[in-house]
Order: sequence, then structure tokens, then C-alpha cells
Amino acid sequence: MAAIRRAAILKLASAAYEMKLDVMNGPVTQTEDGRWHIGGHDLNAFLAQHQGEELVIVLGSLEDERAVETRTCRTCGRDYTDLECPYCRANRIRLRGHA
Repeated sequence: MAAIRRAAILKLASAAYEMKLDVMNGPVTQTEDGRWHIGGHDLNAFLAQHQGEELVIVLGSLEDERAVETRTCRTCGRDYTDLECPYCRANRIRLRGHA
């Protein structure tokens, strides 16, 4: 089940990236001078750049071993583990004339 959780986290990151939001991934490290980094990104510099703004930060560990909760779609009744029901999503896209 860890692969499903990892895929869901990466899909969430991909959606954020498509919205042109800042997305950082990689190991969390701290340098000798106390600065925090995520991958090659300086977290201190990022936070300083956005000082005074209201932010939403979502953290997801790709090493998280918890099982992904299976949900039941309130529209079609199918079970799914994604962020939304893939069957209903595909139908919404089709009915709206997008591909």
C-alpha cells in the first residue's frame, strides 16, 4: 500500500506544480550554519521571500508506510483510493468536452 500513498503524494505535488506553485522535494537536511534545505532548495530563503504572506504548506513523507484509506464515491458508489473518484472525474471531463 505504500506505493499507492507515494503515488498520491506525487500526484498532489504534480497538481501544485501545474498550478505554478512552489514545489520542493528531496531529503530534509540542515547545514552547519543552521539553514534548512529540502533537496537543493534553501527553505530559509523561501520562507524569507514569503514573509508576511499567508501560506499553506503541505508536507508528505514518501517513506510513510500507512495504508491509503479506500473511500466510496457519493455519486456513483464505486470504491477508490485516489484524491477523487477517477470514474466520475473521467465522465466530468468527457461531458464538458475536454478530450
